[in-house]
Amino acid sequence: MAASQMPMATSLLILLLVMLGGAASSPSGEDLVAELETLRSQSQSGVIHLDDRLVSRFLTSAAAPRPYSLLIFFDAAQLRSKPELHLPHLHSEFALLSTSFAAHHRKDDASSSSSSTHRLFFCDVEFGESQHSFGLFGVSSLPHARLVPASARSLRDDSIPMDQSDFSRGAESMADFVEAKAKIPLGGPILRPPPISPRQALFLLAALLISAPFLIRRVLAGDTLIHDRRLWMALALFVYFFGVSGTMHNIIRNMPMFLPDRSNPDRLIFFFQGSGMQLGAEGFAVGFLYMVVGLVLAFATHALAGWKSVSAQRGFMLVGMLVAYWAVSKVIYLDNWKTGYSIHAFWPNSWR
Repeated sequence: MAASQMPMATSLLILLLVMLGGAASSPSGEDLVAELETLRSQSQSGVIHLDDRLVSRFLTSAAAPRPYSLLIFFDAAQLRSKPELHLPHLHSEFALLSTSFAAHHRKDDASSSSSSTHRLFFCDVEFGESQHSFGLFGVSSLPHARLVPASARSLRDDSIPMDQSDFSRGAESMADFVEAKAKIPLGGPILRPPPISPRQALFLLAALLISAPFLIRRVLAGDTLIHDRRLWMALALFVYFFGVSGTMHNIIRNMPMFLPDRSNPDRLIFFFQGSGMQLGAEGFAVGFLYMVVGLVLAFATHALAGWKSVSAQRGFMLVGMLVAYWAVSKVIYLDNWKTGYSIHAFWPNSWR
């Protein structure tokens, strides 16, 4: 009887050792948090670079609910050169958000290990290294970012993607997304680096103090660049062109100058047909045509009026009218082609 029980006891002992070994090999939630914090500390911006192995370790192999959430930015090195995607700019804004979040929640990390505020980690995934992870999330286009909550079981169905509007204002709109979806406040403003460093500011201040006597003397003598009327004329033309070319619209909407043709990658599209979108090249073209008309009017009212030769005045006036007519007709043609609305000329009834 004792001999028959020995194999059974041995089997139970082996099964127990296997179960203990399996439990020891699978990391706990706190162990994964510690690993994520280590990886975050090794990154200058706090953004953890993930690959297929790390995605499997922290997401697919870790059972939900997890003691952390991940905000993942999807990147592709082969698409960073496409200006319409703005991937380098958006990635830098994502890094600013990560840095600001870490700075505002540093006290929470040090004071409370159970607080959920420091359990949000910012990560990025690159397509060339992690195509399998892109498939797990179902990412087919960029720019793209997803919030993986602690309770997410399916990376494709339970994660929350960012809308295109969440990228519109850079780090600020991304922070609004985090506060709305993850219920975690940023805790302060986005900490953007100053335009000049303290060392550069000291250098500029020293240069200004050294050159101040010479500048004051030239200002009193009226011999400076700001006293040159040609400078103010050039600035006036720049402001006029800036206003009529829609440059402010391009800056606010982050509109590209041109787009590649999807049917022919070697061809570029400078004019987009449709009133819902305007490329930068379109605005510059229309701004140039408006500038031509404005310069013709300025020449006729300021320079041409002072000429003594009447025949020369008439000749240049005729040329100016033809140039202005050509420019206005091109603007009307472009408006008709883009919007589909045509402009017709009507004669008064008394002239018929």
